[in-house]
Amino acid sequence: MAPVAVVLGVMGAGKTTIGAAVAEALGVPFADTDAIIEERAGKPIPEIFVDDGEAAFRALEREVVASSLRDFGGVLALGGGAILDDGTRKLLADHTVIYLSVELTDAIKRVGLGAGRPLLAINPRATLKYLLEQRRPLYLEVATHTITTDGREPEEIATEVVALLQSA
Repeated sequence: MAPVAVVLGVMGAGKTTIGAAVAEALGVPFADTDAIIEERAGKPIPEIFVDDGEAAFRALEREVVASSLRDFGGVLALGGGAILDDGTRKLLADHTVIYLSVELTDAIKRVGLGAGRPLLAINPRATLKYLLEQRRPLYLEVATHTITTDGREPEEIATEVVALLQSA
């Protein structure tokens, strides 16, 4: 079993919203690896960062992503930083990967100034700009399809993704 599609992008790209809409349209389940991580850890991601550190979070994230890529048959959304792991990028080569591209202005509008986002705790605008610049080449490296989300409604984006998946 493998995901119908893997949705990725930086925070604020719309991975969860669009991924869930695509799954519903296709009649398949939806899962978000961040939610699975929180369930396994028994606490929210910001608490994992504070209590255990980013390295512990990333280790758990690697495990959850690998098992989900192997065992989950719906639409799977990955956390924005999952792409940083070389092993995860290699695993994604065998999957249909939808990269939801978003520019800084729209990302900031969508995530606000970092409430509940541990990586945005200090200087959210500069940090988000850095994350976009750092991760964009990695997203593009693994993407089967790149969808621009700026200035668009989630329903419109989800319809485009569904059409891409159904034409493949």
